[in-house]
Amino acid sequence: MPRSASTNRELREKSRERILGAALEVFAEKGYEAASISDVTQRAEVSRGLVTYYFASKQLLAAELLDRWLDGIGAILTLQGTANEKLAGIIDGTLMAAATTLPTQRLAITLMMQPTTHDVFAAVEQAKAARVVEIEDAIRAIFTARGATDPAVEEMLLRATLEGVTVKLAIYPETFPVEAVRRRLHASYELPVPATPLPIASPPVDRLRAR
Repeated sequence: MPRSASTNRELREKSRERILGAALEVFAEKGYEAASISDVTQRAEVSRGLVTYYFASKQLLAAELLDRWLDGIGAILTLQGTANEKLAGIIDGTLMAAATTLPTQRLAITLMMQPTTHDVFAAVEQAKAARVVEIEDAIRAIFTARGATDPAVEEMLLRATLEGVTVKLAIYPETFPVEAVRRRLHASYELPVPATPLPIASPPVDRLRAR
């Protein structure tokens, strides 16, 4: 009996997601430059033809993963509450995402910074220009509501700080004191002390060392 159109769509989507998941794992383990389409094919346990049907090149695989990473950042647009509550949500949400999706964070950082793949990131960012501006404006609106003199600078500083924290966490996942840093960030913006710790592992403050 022939499969229905909806069943075929579901199977295609599952195959596509399987390929993307495999690409993320391979890129995270080998690095983007060293990884190949053949590596992704083997990890996904699908034919090379199926991979190239959905993604004609390694660059397109990376672009799709970066596209989803940017969409994840856009989750801040759904935050509700006062300006302080939204700011606390951005800080906590970023730390949670950094700690629980380290392969994705490492890949995004690598693709953004390496000269050979920066253009891939730039193209994705340009394609998402309207969404990026929406995110920037949402953060600036928070600082405007808090009475900031220059909300644009505050938005850039917050993003730079959180991105820096994400980099350090990606490098030192086993020794980075997430909770202590979180509370320091809350205090620096004169936010209420968090009532409970984030539900993620957080070593005590000592020294950042790779293990």
